[in-house]
Amino acid sequence: MLLPRQAVPALRVPTLDHGAYDLVSDAPARFSLLVFYRGLHCPICAKYLLELGRLQPEFEQRGVKVIALSSDGAERAREMATKVGSPALRFGHGLALANAREWGLYISTSRGKTSIGIEEPALFAEPGVFIVRPDGTLYYGAVQTMPFARPHFDELLGAIDFAISKDYPARGEYTGAV
Repeated sequence: MLLPRQAVPALRVPTLDHGAYDLVSDAPARFSLLVFYRGLHCPICAKYLLELGRLQPEFEQRGVKVIALSSDGAERAREMATKVGSPALRFGHGLALANAREWGLYISTSRGKTSIGIEEPALFAEPGVFIVRPDGTLYYGAVQTMPFARPHFDELLGAIDFAISKDYPARGEYTGAV
């Protein structure tokens, strides 16, 4: 389990149009926003990433670098990027499922074709959203076992504004006896 204020796992993936992504060397001013999505087969992911692309400039104004990531290969990631239509949004692909599991993401098995007629991969990671400090420690994390009920990006923007203005610490860090 990832813990706030502790180092997150390494994360290195190729991107479609923005070179190799390495969380350690990405160097955001304030935070990295990592949005793990299920893949091309997920219509909810496409809608979610449309909203992320729309709000990406707002995150960047706050010193937050954004990346969307999946275990899809480059071809499927390209199809998703085309659907989303936000050229500035970085799309990481080829995420190893072992790496996804290190991040605490749930792994699902294929159920065949989805409601939009696209075959699910044999195995894929379920969604997760993480905010990571420039020092590589976890600030915020949310993972889902399903494609539904994800954090809203406009609410995350408000939370980031609050965190910045109040120098609010990451919470949930306690590991002692209860």
